[in-house]
Amino acid sequence: MASNPHLSSPLIEWGAEPADMTTAVLAVHGRGQSPDFMREQSHRLDVADVRYCAPAADGDSWYPRPFLEPIDANQPSLNHALDAIDARVDALVESGIDTARLVVWGFSQGACLLAHWALTRPRPVGGIILFTGGYIGPEDVVAQAQSLDGVPVVVRSIEHDPFVPPERVTQTVTALRAAGADVDALIVPGDEHIITDEAIDAARKLLRREETMSLT
Repeated sequence: MASNPHLSSPLIEWGAEPADMTTAVLAVHGRGQSPDFMREQSHRLDVADVRYCAPAADGDSWYPRPFLEPIDANQPSLNHALDAIDARVDALVESGIDTARLVVWGFSQGACLLAHWALTRPRPVGGIILFTGGYIGPEDVVAQAQSLDGVPVVVRSIEHDPFVPPERVTQTVTALRAAGADVDALIVPGDEHIITDEAIDAARKLLRREETMSLT
């Protein structure tokens, strides 16, 4: 079996110490970025007692082609990337983290990867944050009913984002809701590929909800 190049890249961790954290966040960067970008954005979140774990994509990209191209055009890199997310989540769970305390968070290509992962490889998590992304490929993704039963999801995007059309964001929200997720979605006016302050506020609310639930 061919090795997975994404698993050869480092996993960067920061935030609360393992013994002190209430929530773990798997933070997945976008194309041409690194875990440092997600670290910078985490400072904007400013939520205590959260430990962040950010995998690095091989060559700073999870798959080579635009996300709306045929699935085969992004293979085998896409499957390697999905496998890498599975492996990172498995490692966090094996380290003793309850899945109810685990949130996955992605931006841009990272959000596309996590949206596709959540819909095609669903598993228990405490929350999902998708900033400017949607599921991958030109075909509709039909989610398994209730596969994300009650999972809180924050979806945010920009109306005229240069890379992610609002139609795909809307399609992704529909698929997540069909899977039973509790989705808070908003597409705001604009044409920049950015994370807005409102998006950060929505993600902070989700993380604080998970923090409160972890303490009850």
